[in-house]
Amino acid sequence: MIKIFCDKKEKDLKNFWGHIVFHPTNAIEDDWGKLYLDKIAEDGAARTIRIYSMFEDMVTLDENGEMQFDFSSNDARIDYLLEKGFKPHISYGFFPPWLAAEQAEEFTRRRYKGADFSSSYPADYAKWEEICRVYTKHLIERYSEETVTKWRVHCYNEPDSWGFFHKSADRRGRVVEYFKLYEAFVRGVTSVCDKIRLGAPGLAENPRSHEFYTDFLELVKENGTRLDFITFHAYGTTGHHLKQEMEVFDARGALHQILDITRLAKMYGFGDIPFMVDEWGAATAGYSGKDENPYMELRENEKYSAYFVRMLTLFDELNLPVEEMMICLSGQHDLKEDFGGHRNFFSKSFYPKPIYNAHVLANKLGDEKLHYYTERDHDEYVSVLPSRHSDDGHMSVLMCYADDAFTAKRPTDDFEVKFSNLDKEYKLVKYVIDKTHANAYTKFLELGEPQNASPEIQQQIREAGALVAEECGIVSPYNDTITLNMAENAVVLLELYPQA
Repeated sequence: MIKIFCDKKEKDLKNFWGHIVFHPTNAIEDDWGKLYLDKIAEDGAARTIRIYSMFEDMVTLDENGEMQFDFSSNDARIDYLLEKGFKPHISYGFFPPWLAAEQAEEFTRRRYKGADFSSSYPADYAKWEEICRVYTKHLIERYSEETVTKWRVHCYNEPDSWGFFHKSADRRGRVVEYFKLYEAFVRGVTSVCDKIRLGAPGLAENPRSHEFYTDFLELVKENGTRLDFITFHAYGTTGHHLKQEMEVFDARGALHQILDITRLAKMYGFGDIPFMVDEWGAATAGYSGKDENPYMELRENEKYSAYFVRMLTLFDELNLPVEEMMICLSGQHDLKEDFGGHRNFFSKSFYPKPIYNAHVLANKLGDEKLHYYTERDHDEYVSVLPSRHSDDGHMSVLMCYADDAFTAKRPTDDFEVKFSNLDKEYKLVKYVIDKTHANAYTKFLELGEPQNASPEIQQQIREAGALVAEECGIVSPYNDTITLNMAENAVVLLELYPQA
């Protein structure tokens, strides 16, 4: 028995899960990028979108060596996000190669559509500060202080990773240079507007992250530098560990990473500021697919939707101090085939994946969490997040059936769900994601994995991947219990709409 107390609010429910990293940022300008974002906006699958400022294509030098700015591409991207109702979260970075302290070829990297950026530290921190100042001034002038101060901006991305910042330094040297970078960022932004919310350090998940993190917090504390929120990345496991069978996919994978980060923040006196997981995923290695690592097939099937829902219900139950988590959608621009095992919402042919559908359902949850009770001897693998919408009183109950490693078999018995203390009649609507519902990948496999399929076959696959709202009758004070059948690794959303 799963018992929902429909008249008992447990707490306010903040949506910390409905946010994404749209990568590459400059795909927002492309037809395919707009197609993706249009669908995400239409379905309400995300609220905040993290992007890069991409200073490398914004700031150049004129013939006199003076900086000149072209905001046109940046403006087109942000304008589009705002038009679609998204809130931007902007990572200030990376550097134009001309600003790099280390000019060797190994420090220059190429972005999507050919833009080069540097992974070095800047040769001139005054110029970096001025870039941050001019860019912030432009944002305020174009979008207004009232709008921009509702966003968040943070300094750089993964400065603890050798691939992104100051490759030639040891850990301590990298921290020191990053702190200089952050201080200049703070000065540049706050010289324009001191109400903008500023964050750092956007760390990667690797064995060196915690040492970098504590060194950075020490420097912030010692110097009294402003820090409004903390950003970090939390992946369930690494591609390497999966491939070497050292670990498996586990919905609890990022839990200890988050607990460690927040615990260390408290130790250094930063326990009361917001924490932002500005990248998360079941595994790292966004550009690695199932050809290189067969375990990445999880990114295509119903296990990933169950992973997501089991994870967010766990994090909610533990009251983790995370304000926003952003699933990383990287490698979207480089898809060679449909369902190759990469981390994105849609396949090459724009088939929606189960993880996308799970995002859509999770974002239907209300702003008040309701109390509930489960009989764990029978419902051991059921996760439940019941909610109510304070504006219209309708209820949304998100559930999944899966163990933490996604190996549990289909339950032999149906589940009873009791909506206790209903005050009137409610229309019940059900959505399901599992192997045979809202699962384009299953249909793709059934049809023989057709790459470059005909429009008719593509439509079949697309329809098989679509969410379906099933009307299930009326529940009331006199008929308050339903029978629910769930398959293994199933996600279910129950919507209850009050009737006049």
